[in-house]
Amino acid sequence: MIELDEKEKKSLSKYTFIDLFAGIGGFRYALESFGANCVFSSEWNKSAQDIYQENFNDRPDGDITEIDEKRIPPHDILCGGFPCQSFSISGKRLGFQDTRGTLFFDIARIAKYHQPKILFLENVKNFAKHNNGKTLNIIVSTLESIGYNVFYKVLNSGYFGVPQTRERIYIIAINSKLGINSFKFPTGSMTPIALKDILLSFDETEKYIINRKDIKITEDLIINKNILNSYPLKPIRVGYVNKGGQGERIYHEKGHAITLSAYGGGIGAKTGLYLTKNTVRKLAPKECARAMGFPDDFIHHSSDAQAYKQFGNSVVVNVLQEITKEFANIVS
Repeated sequence: MIELDEKEKKSLSKYTFIDLFAGIGGFRYALESFGANCVFSSEWNKSAQDIYQENFNDRPDGDITEIDEKRIPPHDILCGGFPCQSFSISGKRLGFQDTRGTLFFDIARIAKYHQPKILFLENVKNFAKHNNGKTLNIIVSTLESIGYNVFYKVLNSGYFGVPQTRERIYIIAINSKLGINSFKFPTGSMTPIALKDILLSFDETEKYIINRKDIKITEDLIINKNILNSYPLKPIRVGYVNKGGQGERIYHEKGHAITLSAYGGGIGAKTGLYLTKNTVRKLAPKECARAMGFPDDFIHHSSDAQAYKQFGNSVVVNVLQEITKEFANIVS
């Protein structure tokens, strides 16, 4: 998480928000850091619900598709990282009706009924090209049809103070009644940070070391001091295991982590493999939490497999905070 000054910590203290597709609470950490008050949350996955409750003492409601919008409290901000889905009748420009049968429809129906000031959404980078661009076009036109000015941009988390290359699209929709017709997304602090800056001690991570005879380190990259001493803000590939397929590539601790994933195969699945202190290993769950911008007191799942999946599905808190700072400046 980024450090805020005292004024920033109170800038949204009069605002309420709802946390949809809440996962393990990345949006909640970001919004609450500015003083906003969460009045409702929803998450269908019970394992994620458990972790959310552990950290916020608040258990999210279940499947949003089964929750009547009238039962949701009034709120100023609606936020969520919703799943990416094709729309079966994309391109027919039926507006609100085009989204039926998708989880975005639930965002739209709630926003249409409650008319919050801000919608704050996140999705994968390729969302902009999904279904030949029709998916994004329908979402934009739908939000415009229910009274919002819509802005979006792809941002790389590695530019926002976390050592992870993770590109995502962020969507800000501002209620047209506010008369705000532009929004400037942050570009990031470009803070010099490397994976080594967030790693735990050897004793805490020994179980994640990979001992195999087919580990291959590419020496010419390791000794290239121009790369290793320059904080390149991107992963530095230095070797591989087996044939170097997905989950089998090795990166240096002086670069960034690759994008954490909820899925994927290979011995380095979900976190990637990293050369650190002359060993090759995966990341520990707490290191994944740090790479996602979660605070050190965050309680992650006791199962590594579940923790990896949850972080891979989550959002980077630092990026959300920087975007929140921008809209807090124009609505508070």
